Amino acid sequence: MAKVVVLYGSSRTTSNTELLTKKAIAGLDAKEIYLRDFTVKPIVDGRHTEHGFDEVDDDYDTIIKQVEQSDIILFSTPIYWYSMSGLMKNFIDRWSQTLRDPKFPDFKKNMSGKKAYVLAVGGDEPHMKGLAMIDQFRWIFQFVGMSFAGYIIGEGNKPEDILQDEMALLSAKKLNKELKAIKAAY
Repeated sequence: MAKVVVLYGSSRTTSNTELLTKKAIAGLDAKEIYLRDFTVKPIVDGRHTEHGFDEVDDDYDTIIKQVEQSDIILFSTPIYWYSMSGLMKNFIDRWSQTLRDPKFPDFKKNMSGKKAYVLAVGGDEPHMKGLAMIDQFRWIFQFVGMSFAGYIIGEGNKPEDILQDEMALLSAKKLNKELKAIKAAY
């Protein structure tokens, strides 16, 4: 069976993005990781220093190990200022360090071949203004060799607004069927 990991990037509990993502993973055995519940320090770029990156005392390694062990990753983020949340961006920024970390010698190889999905919700014309963020994810996934399998953009601002976005809910239901079929095929 395929292992599914969900990375939630919202700082709010029961956010619109979380509600949408829960519809997409309903009935699936998925590892849910709420980035807000962990400490992931910002990257201190050591790529061009003699000693490289310094060891960081936070929860990042615990999370990235679970991500490496997955087959399918759902990146669930609100759209903040036309991009992913700071929590999500901070986590992905640390991949630069992981690419050079001897504890993760095969990081890029381990990430290649994984399927990636993005689920995002925003309140200011997200179907148009969220597309730059989708492209950002596309380039990230391409860089590490992940397969960008799809995305859902929903509209919502106040709590539970997403429950009024019938197209996003229908897309989440379709993704749920797709994920169940993928898991069954493994």
